[in-house]
Amino acid sequence: MHRLLALAALLVGACIAVAAQAAPCRTGGPYDKWLADFEREAMADGISQRTIAATAPYLSYDQRIVNIDRGQRVFTQTFLEFSDRMAAAYRIQMGAAKIKTYAPVFARIDQQYGVPAPVIVAFWGLESDFGANMGKYRTLSSIASLAYDCRRADRFRGQLVDALRLIERGDLRPEEMIGSWAGELGQTQMMPSEYFKYAVDYDGDGKRNLLRSAPDVLGSTANYLVGLGWRRGEPWLTEVRVPASMPWDQADLDIQLPRARWTALGVTLADGRALPADNLPASLLLPMGRLGPAFLVYRNFQVYLQWNNSLVYSTTAAYLASRIAGAPPLHRGTPPPALSFAEVKAMQGMLAHAGYDVGAIDGFLGLKTRQAVKAMQIKYGLPADSYPTADLLLRMRSGH
Repeated sequence: MHRLLALAALLVGACIAVAAQAAPCRTGGPYDKWLADFEREAMADGISQRTIAATAPYLSYDQRIVNIDRGQRVFTQTFLEFSDRMAAAYRIQMGAAKIKTYAPVFARIDQQYGVPAPVIVAFWGLESDFGANMGKYRTLSSIASLAYDCRRADRFRGQLVDALRLIERGDLRPEEMIGSWAGELGQTQMMPSEYFKYAVDYDGDGKRNLLRSAPDVLGSTANYLVGLGWRRGEPWLTEVRVPASMPWDQADLDIQLPRARWTALGVTLADGRALPADNLPASLLLPMGRLGPAFLVYRNFQVYLQWNNSLVYSTTAAYLASRIAGAPPLHRGTPPPALSFAEVKAMQGMLAHAGYDVGAIDGFLGLKTRQAVKAMQIKYGLPADSYPTADLLLRMRSGH
């Protein structure tokens, strides 16, 4: 799921012509010719004839995959809508149970990688329900189809080479490579390039099997998180209570203040107790504005955003990990009604017309759009909490 949502957010409106210039694709001829050229290049990159022959029956073109890719809808749920569904009680309970079941594995991971067990099992639960739902599409066919299609040929061509490398290395067989439509594999849904780079043999059988070996899944996920920059011994997210007198423009992931400074501004733990008055840098995150839930997030939260650049997904994953670690349910607050997809898209258009960088005008409330919303709130003298509201939209439409 993490790559699917990131792709949806990043690539809406991508230019097919740009991809066509970057790598050979369908504009260069029929699929069979493209595939033969690819196989020759893969052999030049060190893939054996044996692997090429073994994968050949699975490299068929699938127009359904291309249709899904071109028709995907951006991620538009609010944080509370998504977290209510995805950070459900059963995932919290199962996550805690998995930590007990694999206690020796997690002890080893903690010593080797320094990634807490709740962080890993939260991703495990979100991505595949702990291995129960890893996808139903043939990975090689999916990636080959997307590599042949000109929209993102360059990206998926590299993934296809690394998928073959997984087979060459002996980790997986072609017929067992079943996953998401975009080519993600395994119980924490890694793309082949991530799988090839970060998968580790944690059960000692000589293979890196992220489809069926829980120790391999857990160790590899920890290794991947460290590769993304996880900092041993540091927190990731803490729910807090924020005073009405807060200077709301400070609620920004680009602003990091020591926890002692947040204490001076009146921020407390969610239960009213004082924050640790130390120098650990943290940002104030208001995923649904100043009237909704509030969190302090730390440098490790940037790892969540690298896993998936959707703020809603990343906050949910971090929150689920905190719940599995023993935190109580969040305080929902009274956030304003979310703008509709069409309203967000309309606001983006007006922001872009005013000179702000919102990224793609796609109805998706991403980080760039939130920054532009903050600037517009400041312009109109509204609380600058980066969350778009009907009031702001009305002011923008009326011009005052």
